[in-house]
Amino acid sequence: MWTAALVVFLFSAPCQHVWAQEGAITPQDCSLDCIKEGGPGCEYCRITRADVKTALGFNSFKEFGSCIPWPCFELLGKKDPQICRHYVHGPNNVEVEFVNEPNSESDTIVVSWKPSHYGIAFLRGFQVSLQALGGSSFACQLFLFHRNLSLPASQSKRVYKSDPFPGLPLGSQYAVTVMALPVPEEWERFYRSRNFSSRSCAEKNGLEKCKKDWYPKHIEVQQEGTAITVTFNLAPPQLGIRSYFSLCYANSMKKYTDISPNFKKNQTHHSFQMNDLQEGTNYTCEIAADQMDAVRKTFNVQVLHFLKAVSTPHSVSPSLALMLPLGLSVAVIFVVLVAALIWKTRLQMKKVYIKPDIIRQQEESGTQEGVMPLPRNRPTPPRLLICYSSCDGPAHVKAVMQLGAFIQQHMATQVCLDLWDSLSVAEEGGMAWHCRQIRESDFILVICSWGLNRRSKPSEGDEDDGADEGLHYGSNAFCSKAAVKVIGEEVGHAKARGQDLSKYMAAIFDYSDETDIPTELRLVSHYILTRDLQLLFSHLHGVALHGPGHYLKINHISEDGFTKLPSGAALQWAIYEARMEITAKRHDSVGSEGD
Repeated sequence: MWTAALVVFLFSAPCQHVWAQEGAITPQDCSLDCIKEGGPGCEYCRITRADVKTALGFNSFKEFGSCIPWPCFELLGKKDPQICRHYVHGPNNVEVEFVNEPNSESDTIVVSWKPSHYGIAFLRGFQVSLQALGGSSFACQLFLFHRNLSLPASQSKRVYKSDPFPGLPLGSQYAVTVMALPVPEEWERFYRSRNFSSRSCAEKNGLEKCKKDWYPKHIEVQQEGTAITVTFNLAPPQLGIRSYFSLCYANSMKKYTDISPNFKKNQTHHSFQMNDLQEGTNYTCEIAADQMDAVRKTFNVQVLHFLKAVSTPHSVSPSLALMLPLGLSVAVIFVVLVAALIWKTRLQMKKVYIKPDIIRQQEESGTQEGVMPLPRNRPTPPRLLICYSSCDGPAHVKAVMQLGAFIQQHMATQVCLDLWDSLSVAEEGGMAWHCRQIRESDFILVICSWGLNRRSKPSEGDEDDGADEGLHYGSNAFCSKAAVKVIGEEVGHAKARGQDLSKYMAAIFDYSDETDIPTELRLVSHYILTRDLQLLFSHLHGVALHGPGHYLKINHISEDGFTKLPSGAALQWAIYEARMEITAKRHDSVGSEGD
C-alpha cells in the first residue's frame, strides 16, 4: 500500500476541536517527546512531518505526509520494542461524516471509529488513509497515544475522530481505511475499510445552484389539433442557461427541437410546440439544458388522432347548377391547350434528335435520397471498449473522454471507458477489468498516440514541505499499455487463424501521426478522428456508406456537422487543447535536446 505516486495533505491545529461531537475524542497537538515520555497532556496526538523528521533525521516522502511504514517501531519502539509487538484488532464502526464548508465545489469529511476490545490494552494509535477509487490519489493521517497509556476494555465504546479531509471533488468515490497500531508482521485483521461517495452538487448546494445537475422538474403537455405544446420551468437566471433542447423518439424515428426562450416575456416558464408528429403514436421525450452532460428529464407524449369536421349539405343550391356547364367548358379548353403543347414539344425533340428514353434514363440515374434503417439483428447497441494512453497528458485524456461521450450520445453505441467505471476498476484491478471488457465488448477501439509506444518516466516529487489542498488524479498508464499489448496479441492470433479482425480498430486524433499506431495494430482498420466519424459509424453498425443508386447520409456526424452538437463542439475544443499542449511539450523537448 506504500506506492510512490501518492499525494497527501496534512491539517493544521485550528481544526482541533471544531469538528468534535459529544463523547467523541479529537486529535491534540503535542510534541513527540511528550508522547515518548508519557506526559498527561498527550493522550491522543496528531503526528506531523516535522515530528517524523525529528525522530528519523530526514524528511519523509511528501506523498505519505506523516505516515510511514511501521510507525510504532520507528517512533515509539526503539527504546522498548516490546510495546510494538502485540496483536491488536482493527477498529469497528468506521463512519464518514460530511462537514459543512463554504466551498460549493468540494466536500470535507471527518472519519470516526471505535477501537476493538481485542488487544485494546496494547493499542498505540491509529493511521487513517483516504484513497480515490480508480486513481492513485491518497491522503493519510497518523495519530499516536503516549507510551504509558493502556486503555481498559470499557474504552472500546469511545469514539475517536480524525482531522478533516478537505478538498474532495463532488460526486467522487473513495475508500477510507482505519488501521490500528501496532501492525506486527503476519497479521491481517489490523484495519477496517469502507467505500463512500462525496455528495453531488445538488445534494450539497441544492438543485437551483448546480448548473451541471439542473433539470426541469415541472413539465406539462397539451395537444391542440395535431400540434403538441410543452410547457416547462426554466433554470434560475444565476445559472446562465440560455438555451435548451428536446429529443423525442418512437418507432426508429427521432425529433430534435432547439429551444430558445424569450426571457423578456417570462423568466420562470417557457412553452414550445412540437410539430410533424405522427398521429396515434406514443413518443418518449427528453428535455434538458443545452449544456455538456446535462441531466435529461424524461416525459411521454401521446399524439391522439385528430378528426376534422366534415359538413354534408342537404340540398344543392341553384347557383351550383349554373356553375356546372361553365366548369365543363373550362375543362375542355384546358385539355385542348395541353394537347397542343405536347404536340409542339414532340416536334422540337425530333428536330434536335433527342430520344425520350435517353432523357428518362438520365433522370432515373440521379442519386436518390431516402432513409436506410440500421440492421435489426442486434437487440442492444454495440458495446465499444476504448483503450488509450495517459502518458500524453491530461488534455489527451480529456479528448478521449469527450470522444467517448460523443459516440455514446450520437452514434447509438454503448461505450466502456475505465474513467467512467472507476469503482469496478478499483474492485477488480485495472488489468482484470480490461481483460473482462476485451472479452465482453463487441468492438475495441485503441486511441494511438505518441505516449502509447513510449515508456513513461516517473515524475520527480516536489520537495516543498507545504501540503497540497486537494487530491490529484491519475490513470493507470501501466494497465492501459498492458491491455494494448493483449489486444495486439489477440489481433495476431486472429490473423494467423484467418479469423475476422473487424472487432479491433485503431484511431488517432489529427495531432498524432500514423507512425504512432503500434505495428501489431496496423493489421486492423484505422481511422483519423474527427475526419472519419462516418466511417467509424459504418464500421460499428455494419452499414455501407455508398451503394448502387444511393448513399448513406448521417446527420450530425459529418466532419463539418458534428460541431453543431454541444458534445461535438466540446470534442473539437478538447482536441484543440490537446494539440496545443502536445505541440508545446514536443517543442520544449526538442529545445532541451538542443541545449
